[in-house]
Amino acid sequence: MANVSVLNMEGAAVGTIELNDAVFGIDVNEHLVHMAVVQYLANRRQGTQKAKTRSEVSGGGKKPYRQKGTGHARQGSTRSPQFTGGGVVFAPQPRDYSFKMNKKEKRIALKSALTDSVQNDRVIVLDELKLNEIKTKEMIRILGNIKAADKALVVTAEKDDIVVKSARNLAKVVTTEASILNVYDIMNAKTVVLTKDAVAKIEEVYA
Repeated sequence: MANVSVLNMEGAAVGTIELNDAVFGIDVNEHLVHMAVVQYLANRRQGTQKAKTRSEVSGGGKKPYRQKGTGHARQGSTRSPQFTGGGVVFAPQPRDYSFKMNKKEKRIALKSALTDSVQNDRVIVLDELKLNEIKTKEMIRILGNIKAADKALVVTAEKDDIVVKSARNLAKVVTTEASILNVYDIMNAKTVVLTKDAVAKIEEVYA
């Protein structure tokens, strides 16, 4: 089992924690991690892009000019793609880009992402993350203390509105709770900040 130092909000080490290998020490499945990231991004797409094909644009009911004798190539309709205002060839249509992964694949992908973060020293464990009031400056100070100010993912055991609202104006900081943790956020972060309670919750759910 991997041992990770536990820090307080001042950045000082106050102990160590042993991470469960069933969650933080599995064989990394890169294919499933990649698939989970692609699924997350695909499911976020609106899929509302639209352009008109030649059957949808106006005009073109009449042959624009006679077949022969003009010196131009023969044309049958001004709806053709080569004309200004004509239809688009293979025009994009509204569609649903989402696809599904089964539960077993999702669990392996998430545990692989967590394992990769541990192996690459991207995980920081806090003994607690308690703020008395909504204060962005205080959140910046805490993340600075633990050297996690750049592209950090902050994970708490339960939803903490004070933590969420203190971090929401920080462009490079994402907050989430252990029960809705996703692979994309883990892989997109330079540092994954977990509270001790969040580690316990993740191990309880995924071990």
